[in-house]
This record gives sequence, C-alpha cells and structure tokens, in this order.
Amino acid sequence: MLDVSLLGTGGMMPLPYRWLTSLMLRYNGKSILIDCGEGTQIALREKGWSPNPIDIICFTHYHADHISGLPGMLLTMGNAERKEPLLLIGPRGLTKVVSALRTIAPELPFEVRCQEIGEEEQIFPFEGFQIKAFRVSHSVVCYGYSMVVERAGRFDRERALAGEIPMKLWSRLQKGETIEQDGIRYTPDMVLGPPRKGLKVTYCTDSRPVDAITVNAQGSDLLILEGMYGEPDKLVKAKENRHMTMYEAARIAKAAGVPELWLTHYSPSLMRPEEYLGDVRKIFPDTIAARDGRTVELNFEEE
Repeated sequence: MLDVSLLGTGGMMPLPYRWLTSLMLRYNGKSILIDCGEGTQIALREKGWSPNPIDIICFTHYHADHISGLPGMLLTMGNAERKEPLLLIGPRGLTKVVSALRTIAPELPFEVRCQEIGEEEQIFPFEGFQIKAFRVSHSVVCYGYSMVVERAGRFDRERALAGEIPMKLWSRLQKGETIEQDGIRYTPDMVLGPPRKGLKVTYCTDSRPVDAITVNAQGSDLLILEGMYGEPDKLVKAKENRHMTMYEAARIAKAAGVPELWLTHYSPSLMRPEEYLGDVRKIFPDTIAARDGRTVELNFEEE
C-alpha cells in the first residue's frame, strides 16, 4: 500500500485557500516529501499527518515556492526531539542552499544529509523502493521524480525443489536475502517466479513538455503534473516562463498511457482550475484538477 497526498497545489505564492505545492508519499513505514514550500507544515497538520516521521525530502529545484518551508520544517522536527538522520535530495548546489537556509535553524538534534543529483537521470535505491530523478526543462536546473515500489515474484515451490535448494533457506531467500552455504551461493531468483507489477507515481512541476517526462511517466499508476495555466491564451506566457499549460500536461498523460492525471502548481490568477477541465478532458479524460489535500491509497494488483 502506497499513500499519496498532494498537500498543496499552489505555485509562486501561498493563498488563503491554496498552499504551495508539496507531495507526501508513505510506504512501509517510510515517509517521503517532494518539495517544501511555505505553508507545507500547515498543510501537513490539516491532513492530520506529522512532519517528524519524514525520512526523505526531495527538491525539484530551488525557487522559493519549492523550498522556503524547509527551515521551519527542520525546526519543528527538532522541537519534536527527532534523533534519526534526515536525507535531502536535490540538484547540484543543494548543500550550499541548505546551509544558507539553516542560518535560522543552526542547531538540530539530528543529522541532515545532502545528496546532490549529478546526472541527467539518477536512481536512489532504498529498501523496497527506489526514487528516480530525471532532468526537465525550467528556467533553472529542475528535476521530476518517480517513486517506484518494487514487488518480487511469488514463491515457486517447484522451482525451489527442482534446484535442490535447502528448505531451511526458502524463507530467507523469499525475503530477498542472498545466502552462501557450503561453498554455494543461493539467490532469491532461485525460489521466486518473475517479478510482479509494483507501484509507481511520477511527479513533475515547473517544466516545459519534454520527452523525459513522457518516458519516465510510462508505467505510472498516477501522474502528477503542473497545470500552471488553464486559459487558452496563456500558452505564450507558459513558454516564456518555462511552465506548461493544463492542455500540455494532458497530452503528456495521453502519450504516457497513465490511468490518471492530477494537475497541480496553479498560477495565483487561476482561481477555479476545474472550469477548464471540459476542454482538458477532451485530450485526456481521466484528468483531475487536484485541490489541497487530495489523497489516494494505491494497492498492488490482485492476482
């Protein structure tokens, strides 16, 4: 089970009815936050979730509406007597940016670790899932992210017997452990069938449409893209500011073949994004103009 909550859907500035864009994912006891603009803490509280269990924070880029909430978030974690290290992931320059922001949060009871993205695409593996960063096209260096939850194949008793795998090792191999015994190396694939479909969520804001988004969105159970502008006459402005329109986001979703698209990161001038859904859904019917706090629980396919 993967919990996905779009905490805030605003771009540029927080509004009384719309917090700045941030996304929370929770899986198997781990919490991952993507972007942390001003107001993210309040959005979390409104959702009924705590910031203290956050294990990883990923940043798409370093414009203020995506990172200015970090110092307060760190202080809140510290005041809650957090001790576990916090991992931050973001484009090059992350360490410098975080150091500057921590001028107002200099003393914390936990370690803050920074891991900078150095490639066009980079995978960060964790136990049971991975986070993939991919470069997109904004006015500054910016990345989208996919979170992929892996799912091993079913235990194959016949395969284990045929391979003469000692029965006492079956359980450990089934859990993904590699074992060496009596000079023989046993691996999980010796007792498991082919990998089963896992879960995948792809998130991208602040970018012009580029192939990297479509390619990385393929196979996603949910795609979350910015819909900065809904007004048809705002395409020129979107190009100038390196953003995308709702219609461009819908075309990406259609090309990627995803089951559902959530729009986010709206312009402050876009008061009622749902008003434009009629034309957007002509391109991609399963489009939702997300509001703050929209949440879904994704589950593995039943077999």
